[in-house]
Amino acid sequence: MPIVAQSTETTDWVSRFADEVIEESERRAPGKPVVVASGLSPSGPIHLGNLREVMTPHLVADEIRRRGHRVRHLISWDDYDRYRKVPAGVEGVDETWAEHIGKPLTSVPAPKGSPHPNWAEHFKAAMVESLAELGVEFDGISQTEQYTSGAYREQILHAMRHRGDIDAILDQYRTKKAPAKKQQKAVDEAELEAAEGSGAAAEDDGSTGSAGYFPYKPYCGNCEKDLTTVTSYDDDSTELTYSCTACGFSETVRLSEFNRGKLVWKVDWPMRWAHEGVIFEPSGVDHSSPGSSFQVGGQIVGIFGGEQPIGPMYAFVGISGMAKMSSSRGGVPTPADALKIMEPQLLRWLYARRRPNQSFKVAFDQEIQRLYDEWDRLDAKVADGSALPADVAAHSRAVGTASGALPTTPRPLPYRTLASVADITGGHTDQALRILSDLDPSNPLGSLDEARPRYDKAEAWISLHVPADQRTIVRTEPDEELLKSLDEQGRESLRLLVDGLADHWSLDGLTHHVYGVPKVQAGFPADATPKELPAEIKTAQRSFFALLYHLLVGRDTGPRLPTLLLAVGQERVRRLLGE
Repeated sequence: MPIVAQSTETTDWVSRFADEVIEESERRAPGKPVVVASGLSPSGPIHLGNLREVMTPHLVADEIRRRGHRVRHLISWDDYDRYRKVPAGVEGVDETWAEHIGKPLTSVPAPKGSPHPNWAEHFKAAMVESLAELGVEFDGISQTEQYTSGAYREQILHAMRHRGDIDAILDQYRTKKAPAKKQQKAVDEAELEAAEGSGAAAEDDGSTGSAGYFPYKPYCGNCEKDLTTVTSYDDDSTELTYSCTACGFSETVRLSEFNRGKLVWKVDWPMRWAHEGVIFEPSGVDHSSPGSSFQVGGQIVGIFGGEQPIGPMYAFVGISGMAKMSSSRGGVPTPADALKIMEPQLLRWLYARRRPNQSFKVAFDQEIQRLYDEWDRLDAKVADGSALPADVAAHSRAVGTASGALPTTPRPLPYRTLASVADITGGHTDQALRILSDLDPSNPLGSLDEARPRYDKAEAWISLHVPADQRTIVRTEPDEELLKSLDEQGRESLRLLVDGLADHWSLDGLTHHVYGVPKVQAGFPADATPKELPAEIKTAQRSFFALLYHLLVGRDTGPRLPTLLLAVGQERVRRLLGE
């Protein structure tokens, strides 16, 4: 089967796939646009694991477009799939939605209060908005519209005529059991949900019943559910009779005129590959094991006169900070959740820098600060020409597309600094601007807009994902008891710090000054390097930092001290330190 071997080289994986897809497209459909595809089921919140289904072909399509080729990225909305279960943690949804299980997603009411006409449109809308922010261009195809308009009529009739051939292919796998999977580590329920696909991989394949095998399943004309069984079918007249086990309804229809049903998943997917001429489409782990949809589809697609797409299997996308989120929300985070706290460039980079078969995590906890630091270092290396070629390529794919650059923050100050400022100021923008302007007095911010949208993302992270008991609250009065308990060395360290505040009042200056106080106390120059200092200096620095945190915020730790000092302000720092 034409599954691309995924190299372990450090060169850019997107370019390698683009090379193969262009070559394959010229062989299969010379002169026509290259077609890549994704499939999403709006059966509930479309999460960050599902986003890899879109980002993998998007990045390849964008590379092909950059090279001057015409390309279509299809997103097939599987909104004619059955409603399988009531997802947990969805606002405006209660147990009464269980009565709709078995109906098409577009026949299920939207959550209470939604402006959208049905369940599928409600969850599609959130994803469409996120994809626009991420710069993803696509052609959306509603499977409800395709099936109910009769667009697949000939393909359905063809499948029914060749049901024996399809059944023979499927039968090769029905008795085979997949090997037991070893669980590498404990994961919570929400992480397991994030690892699932749409659920279509486990759906009924139309297995042979008493009347024979039929790859088509009608939705009931009475209750709208797919709990139906085809009891007879005539190839010549296309008359089909079915009965519903949910409500007992039965009817006979002409399949050449009937539009209320769909091919079973393992036939539906390869039919679409052939119908749309798909050259490239990735698949998740749930679709790629032996006997699963992608593998079986590679044989069934030939019945429809097509070929299986090039298709890498993509790995799990984890969440850092998942336990905290799932306990409060009852579900896994979506692209919209991620884009509240990170710029689109960072989220694109996470998907671009890892090969599809490599797992990675999207951070909602403190790890997001480290990721931003890493991103900013890469940005600087790209700017000065010192970045490796593969890193340059991933950066380029993150910051823009063939259509142009994504909007960016004019002054991208360090995320951890912005988060600290947002934490300390509690949403007071005037205070935030004062502190951020003091970071570099020689080039102060003229407006908070210069630090946006990154500042807004950092502020959202503080408010949404940092627990209240971990927020920073600056003391209103000095800790007189602690100040009185200090020995002469402790009092001297505070005097040295306060005496140098005015001369070092910038982010870089305070960083140098705060780290320098313990050095000076020990008889070394303030700018002495770690190699020139005994090990006990580090111990002295830690003790000094802990003292400052206790005097300023009443805790052992907090935001980086230079940022905290700028935020508190010189006058208040002097008062809280007893000077």
